[in-house]
Amino acid sequence: MSKPAKRYWSDDIDVTFELRRCIHVAECLRGAPEVFDTSKRPWVQPANEPADKVAAVVMRCPSGALHFERKDGGPAEEGEEETIIWTPANYPLFIRGDFTLDLPGEDEPLHETRVTLCRCGASENKPFCDNRHRKTGFVADGELGENMARVAPGDEEPLHIIPMANGPLRLRGNFRLIGGHGRAVYQGNRALLCRCGQSRNKPFCDDSHAVVGFQAEGK
Repeated sequence: MSKPAKRYWSDDIDVTFELRRCIHVAECLRGAPEVFDTSKRPWVQPANEPADKVAAVVMRCPSGALHFERKDGGPAEEGEEETIIWTPANYPLFIRGDFTLDLPGEDEPLHETRVTLCRCGASENKPFCDNRHRKTGFVADGELGENMARVAPGDEEPLHIIPMANGPLRLRGNFRLIGGHGRAVYQGNRALLCRCGQSRNKPFCDDSHAVVGFQAEGK
């Protein structure tokens, strides 16, 4: 699906970077300019700051383009116990926690702590966002529509995200969905989230994908 992540080494911590997942919010550049500097080569130099600081800044990357591996015995990268899905206005879905994501063509799901998933329908790196929403003029007010999240009794599993072929994102497992301004919060362990960009009940799917002929790989 994409090129392997590039690895940047140091004695205490390694940092990996996957360019196609980067949405250029520049948290790394602001958080540790001595480590992350696009004017230098290599642009990531993890030896320039203590491993604890490098790890903390990497965890600020919302897309999961950056990850780290400790080599000094420090704490490994771990997701937060509760998985949060945030829907800022005119932006992709920001997901943070401890969850898995199915990828087209891959036998095993990706275990992740942070991703930004396309919901405008135009990304060329689906299910990930590639900032195409900025070019297409995608509009979503960030608020949560009519609550279509459900709770299946007895299901306490971590969130598993399944991009459906030519359809929405299927959520199975616990999540908290937060509107862009934080005024609405829904919880559940079952939901279908729009990824064609056309739902009238965003972020939930309302079958608009079938009407507009949305196409995307999936299960």
